[in-house]
Amino acid sequence: MRVKFLGSGDAFGTGGRFNTCFHIAAPSGEYLIDCGATALVAMRRFGVDPKAIRAIFISHLHGDHFGGLPFFLLDAQFVSRRTEPLVLVGPPGLDQRLRDAMEALFPGSSKIAWNFAIDSIAITPGKAHMVGAVSVTPFPAAHESGAPSYALRLSCDGKTVSYSGDTEWTDTMIDAAAGADLFIIESSSYDRKVPYHIDYMTLRTKRDLLMARRIILTHMGPEMLARAKAGEIAFETAEDGKSVEI
Repeated sequence: MRVKFLGSGDAFGTGGRFNTCFHIAAPSGEYLIDCGATALVAMRRFGVDPKAIRAIFISHLHGDHFGGLPFFLLDAQFVSRRTEPLVLVGPPGLDQRLRDAMEALFPGSSKIAWNFAIDSIAITPGKAHMVGAVSVTPFPAAHESGAPSYALRLSCDGKTVSYSGDTEWTDTMIDAAAGADLFIIESSSYDRKVPYHIDYMTLRTKRDLLMARRIILTHMGPEMLARAKAGEIAFETAEDGKSVEI
């Protein structure tokens, strides 16, 4: 399985990075974890074919994590000429928020007669949900987004990738990370406590609780990027275009 960071940035384009979007290429198919507002641009930049994506898994309903969906869908209809079904997976409220976003950005677009089937699945914590060949388990995240916010654990083809979403530290991160081949976790600030986000110094104290085989930090703000560049971060860090095999 290959994981490519199409977008590793925060909501504000810090460091010129794209919004959150991770591409999963597995024997069973290709998937996205989150689809931030810049996702389609990043896909073009890094050579990912939108038509190849079977499912998009959304952690929470903030624009830098789901705001690329209107552009993705309209590209699928009018540019990529998609015919294969697409599955959208996320928290309850995704359907309405997506319709609202489409109407705000492209009035009338939510009423398009799509040339491909769109299956929307609302997932809830406490159980694994099968989406084709992928088992996805959501864990509650401590992040206000007007709907439930999740960490996501995806398993397919014998590999597991987990992602914290945006969140303050919560012990559900321990469960999300346990035994994962890769755990991607946000670290927005270095030592400053930012509501609904994790700071690096907290992660350092919790490191031994995260029993994943590999951990990569993402969603980093200005100080985190500066310290990472200076070699002061004792974790592997993400960057746009980075590709890892697990």
